[in-house]
Amino acid sequence: MGLFSKPEVIILKESSDAKVYLEKLEGILPKAKGDLKDRIQKEIAITKAGIVGEENILFELKNSGMDMVVLHDIYIETKDGRGAQIDFIVIAAGGVFLIECKNLVGNIEIDSNGNFVRTIEYGGKKHKEGIYSPITQNERHLSVLVERRKEDQGFLSKMFIQAGADIYFTTLVVLANPKTVINDKYAKKEIKNQVIRADQLIKVIRKKNDTTSNIMKYSKTDMKNCAQEILDKNIEERKDYFAKFEELLKELEAEENLAENQDKEQTLDENKPQKLICPKCGSELVLRTARNGANAGQKFYGCSAFPKCRYILNIK
Repeated sequence: MGLFSKPEVIILKESSDAKVYLEKLEGILPKAKGDLKDRIQKEIAITKAGIVGEENILFELKNSGMDMVVLHDIYIETKDGRGAQIDFIVIAAGGVFLIECKNLVGNIEIDSNGNFVRTIEYGGKKHKEGIYSPITQNERHLSVLVERRKEDQGFLSKMFIQAGADIYFTTLVVLANPKTVINDKYAKKEIKNQVIRADQLIKVIRKKNDTTSNIMKYSKTDMKNCAQEILDKNIEERKDYFAKFEELLKELEAEENLAENQDKEQTLDENKPQKLICPKCGSELVLRTARNGANAGQKFYGCSAFPKCRYILNIK
């Protein structure tokens, strides 16, 4: 009996750090103010969009009707410290698919040089902005995985030796927002083949399965072994992106505490009786009471340098 009794999708790793990251951001948002609050709100929006996009892709994979093993949110590092955070790794009969998920707002244009330009409409106007190429991201991810293959002579190494990375690995950028329009009429063919919508993903994987020769296809056991080998390289302890916001919040709270203490000190100074200075000699004036004469019993300010200075300030 094989690994699967019928076409089945095995989710070998489904958890993602994104939801934990989102909870942390939402936890500190009420404490933030001004620019920091705006930054956190923007980060929350981006994170939520990313989570929705990945859930859309996961839904497509789970309902593919094909034999495959899925790894979600994998982080791999080479021995020299180069890292790759890969949204999805899918192992199917046609090989290994590295998927970069993008849930982008706006429409995407890809020019002849492979540059990505996003158009967003707000304030009644259309705004264009360049974005970092997700294809370049995927190329870097693949190079890290290839390097790990060299470092660990395992199952993947044998497959590479037989055929090479180009045959067994396919890199895909999947745009998870169904409203996003892709304008790639000027893009090169190899780029067009790498950028697809979520609803095209299963079709692309199925086509690769069908066009891969039987001798080169992964068996069901191969899929499991390959996925497990990659999972063994996954690093759970990752860079804490939340730490930067936590540190900024601490700085904000420290500044607020400092300002509050300064206000308290200023209030105390205002309530404290002010010193009076003698205009003749610069010494301090002190409160005194007349003992003799017509003004006996009345208070006045006299110079503390008396008898050298006999300046008097009468109190009216």
